[in-house]
Amino acid sequence: MFISSRNSSWKRRTYMQDRTDPRIIRTKMLLRNALIDLIDEKGFEGTTIRDLMQKAGLNRGTFYLHYRDKYDLLEQSKEDMLNNILKIVKNIDPIQIMNYASRNEPHPIFLKLFDFFTLHAVFFKVLLGSKGDPAYPGQVKQIMEKHLYEKLSLLQSEHIPTPREYAISYLASANLGMIQHWLESGMQLSPREMALLLTRMTTFGPLQTFGLKGKDIVDQPTRVT
Repeated sequence: MFISSRNSSWKRRTYMQDRTDPRIIRTKMLLRNALIDLIDEKGFEGTTIRDLMQKAGLNRGTFYLHYRDKYDLLEQSKEDMLNNILKIVKNIDPIQIMNYASRNEPHPIFLKLFDFFTLHAVFFKVLLGSKGDPAYPGQVKQIMEKHLYEKLSLLQSEHIPTPREYAISYLASANLGMIQHWLESGMQLSPREMALLLTRMTTFGPLQTFGLKGKDIVDQPTRVT
């Protein structure tokens, strides 16, 4: 079970220094990677600060310069990754998604998104998986809903048969599930292939993406087993 740090307003070191000092960046990367490896090995609750120090090859003093406890390390790590996803998708144009899909090309922002997931594959595989934080998939989904599918829904007719919020939730859930499956199955498709799949799924939906049409489904004979 994951528990957030109790005091999110705890004063950390100078924000800009943390973002630009190569030594701090490297230290935080070592600690984040150690945490993810340990969650995968023994779960978050079973992970101690001592485990983190041994795995990262650092001392306690270094750890406490940057984090109050392991909960703070987890929360900062999750927040950093969410902010990076947000930076990638926040300016996407739904019209461009459809234009790229019509040319059977991946949208560049989706390609950048999957390159990012590839770079941090272990982090997302663990945090979005069964050993990770149960709330984290929902947080990723919220970003996709707000900055991608809500924009897309604004292009829909006022008289669509499906309520807009259900369509948004369906798209975000389906595509997050696709990302999770890709990570869990060893990323057998390349980032470019996944970006094209997401571009087509977002534009055409699952039936057309997989080469089916409504008539094809209706015309299929009913099988009785």
